[in-house]
Amino acid sequence: MQIALFQPDIPQNTGTILRLCACFGLAAHIIEPAGFPISDRHFRRAGMDYLDHVSIVRHSSWLTFEEWRAAQGYRLLLFTTKGATDYRDFRYQTADILLFGRESAGVTDAVVEAADARLVIPINPGLRSLNVAMTAAMAAGEALRQLRNPQV
Repeated sequence: MQIALFQPDIPQNTGTILRLCACFGLAAHIIEPAGFPISDRHFRRAGMDYLDHVSIVRHSSWLTFEEWRAAQGYRLLLFTTKGATDYRDFRYQTADILLFGRESAGVTDAVVEAADARLVIPINPGLRSLNVAMTAAMAAGEALRQLRNPQV
């Protein structure tokens, strides 16, 4: 199980997600360009010393990420407010990549088309979205729960 961030905008959210990856042993992918320098002090502050415990792979573009993913045969699961499948009803696999879009604009149409599944975390009507770091934690928690208890 891996987490990928598509052109993240906010260093604190990225740092928090990388900390999550470190704590759960998940590889992290950053699909550039990011909206901040990867060495930004805020990014380090949110990730704290946990960044030394996570495998971070940087991809220079969506195309390079997709080429890498295709060569590896990983399934791509896009978490989006426009998803059709409730993330709790989806059956996760160990070779999944959980993909999250940038905070300001989500993902491009090409990313939506490339996704093997488009998943949504349902929230109350009239509200836009959850924080991306919270979404990543909820998604990873459900996926890991299912993988630990495959009969569920």
